[in-house]
Amino acid sequence: MIISPKELYEKCYGNYAIAAVNVFTMEQIHGLFRAGEKANAPFLVQMTPVARNYAHPDMLLAMIEAASKIYHKAKYAIHLDHGTESHAFDAIDSGKYNSVMIDASHDDFQQNVRRTKLVVDKAHKYNVFVEAELGVLSGVEDDISIDEKSAKYTQPNEVEQFVESTNCDSLAVAVGTSHGAYKFSGSQGIQFNILEEIQQRLPNFPIVLHGGSAVNQEDVNRINACGGALSQGASGVSPNEIKKAISHGVCKINIATDTRILWARVNREFFWNTPELFDPIIPGKEYMDAYEQFMLEKFDLLRATGKAAQFI
Repeated sequence: MIISPKELYEKCYGNYAIAAVNVFTMEQIHGLFRAGEKANAPFLVQMTPVARNYAHPDMLLAMIEAASKIYHKAKYAIHLDHGTESHAFDAIDSGKYNSVMIDASHDDFQQNVRRTKLVVDKAHKYNVFVEAELGVLSGVEDDISIDEKSAKYTQPNEVEQFVESTNCDSLAVAVGTSHGAYKFSGSQGIQFNILEEIQQRLPNFPIVLHGGSAVNQEDVNRINACGGALSQGASGVSPNEIKKAISHGVCKINIATDTRILWARVNREFFWNTPELFDPIIPGKEYMDAYEQFMLEKFDLLRATGKAAQFI
């Protein structure tokens, strides 16, 4: 059952958060929908332009539609992540997405407003929800790479003008998280002073946290024990930070890196331990099972387990 993010965020604000999970493959879609149905937790299934280029938009949407029939109790929204105007317009025109993100965060303030408003004006004609971004995250998001030095926190004194000028429906903010597997170094973490001021300036307005993966060090160690070479010491968003962020208006938390690291761990261990095998189905099933368990734990962390019952 497809649900508008507007309805999701109105219900969850201040109490729990919605997991927004990037998907590329059939195995990921199976794992996500299976977990969402089992946990009775709402979620966003989201696709980046890179995912759409890899699998083709029609293929991804067809798999999501099939999953909704297989796991018919699942309650979710379909979201375009990190799109340009052309990506957003294509998603809107398809009639399949009920949420899109326009990412003009690398532009100056006025250009960000202009580009975001173009998407909002079209999306709202079709009742499509729009997420915008203000501030720049460091790290890597698919083909976007931003050096740590150019990371730019969201300026709280800009958020009211931005939301009023664009009429966007939710706002992704840069408050210390980062994209990719090489996240926080040291004890940087979420800058809650910034997040708190944003909430004060935008009361009851849904805030989005990108770069919300945790980077499981045990998985990193197991990958490297089987021939991998991931850097050590990266740390993502801690469970305590996630819980605190929810209380400050974060309604949507993006998850991507963790599911990729999980894929690498499952497949590296499988072929390392059974080098005589070559069938992708066996590790594929293991990945779906591991993905399901990962998402069940994530729904619990976000306090979303059982909350799909709120949506009829």
